[in-house]
Amino acid sequence: MSNIKSIGILTSGGDAPGMNAAIRAVTRAGISSGFKVFGIYRGYKGLISDEIEEFSTQNVSNIIQRGGTILKTARCKEFETPEGRQCAYDVLKRHGIDSLCVIGGDGSLTGARIFANEFQFPIVGLPGTIDNDLYGTDWTIGYDTALNTIMECVDKIRDTATSHERLFFIEVMGRNAGFLALNSAIAAGAEAAIIPEISTDVDQLAELIKNGFRKSKNSSIVLVAESPVTGGAMGLAQRVKDEYPNYDVRVSILGHLQRGGSPTALDRILASRMGAAAVDALLDDQRNVMIGIRNDEIVYVPFVKAIQNEKTVNREKLNTLRRLSI
Repeated sequence: MSNIKSIGILTSGGDAPGMNAAIRAVTRAGISSGFKVFGIYRGYKGLISDEIEEFSTQNVSNIIQRGGTILKTARCKEFETPEGRQCAYDVLKRHGIDSLCVIGGDGSLTGARIFANEFQFPIVGLPGTIDNDLYGTDWTIGYDTALNTIMECVDKIRDTATSHERLFFIEVMGRNAGFLALNSAIAAGAEAAIIPEISTDVDQLAELIKNGFRKSKNSSIVLVAESPVTGGAMGLAQRVKDEYPNYDVRVSILGHLQRGGSPTALDRILASRMGAAAVDALLDDQRNVMIGIRNDEIVYVPFVKAIQNEKTVNREKLNTLRRLSI
């Protein structure tokens, strides 16, 4: 059994629907297991500036349905320095906090890994990111909600695209990962998805035009991952205007719409299971691991693998999208 007596919880990086459900789960599972639980506000920035409050079960009542994060989130350049991390460690020691649960994406878990190694400090991570780009887990907290938000937006845009017989490029988040673009394209019945994972292999726009993807349709929807590798929706639209001027093209960039909103049932359940599993991991003396889920089973993924290994898209889904867009 672990000698840990208390857990600090923080959310870092971009917010994601389901983070509150995760905070609730870690708090309640921690208290039920005999831990003191502390909420750390504004991520690593709040850790350094000592924005810490001891949590009871009442602190996390009525939050499972809320988007965003009650603990707030912030970027913190100071935590990237040895001096900043030393300050954070001193703050944790003053409060008697002897473990951390960090909820965030790859940048947040990278910081957690460095801090854990420097101070031999027990940390468990939860994958909180709408991008779904962390290796070792089938799903990340917030991804399903973002996917549903995109699908609803595309459904509405299609009404305009059909009415005006236009080609719409719809840009979604994901940085260098095409999971949101590809799966939302399938879910919304889009004609294509342009994603960074295959942009280096082929000129996706030229391929789409060459294959005559609008021959049987008077309007088209193409989902585009925001990555500079794809050129983004604006870049692709400009190319169409320059190279294929007969197309009436429009752009919609969904932006931060994708981050907000009440989490779906899947995200609430996922975050709850992962939060409880994080407490179990600390009880089992696990260190430097991210909680993941594979084939509906909880798994422990070492930070180094979650951060450094590349999560690949399912190429079979690309083929499915192509076949169904005729």
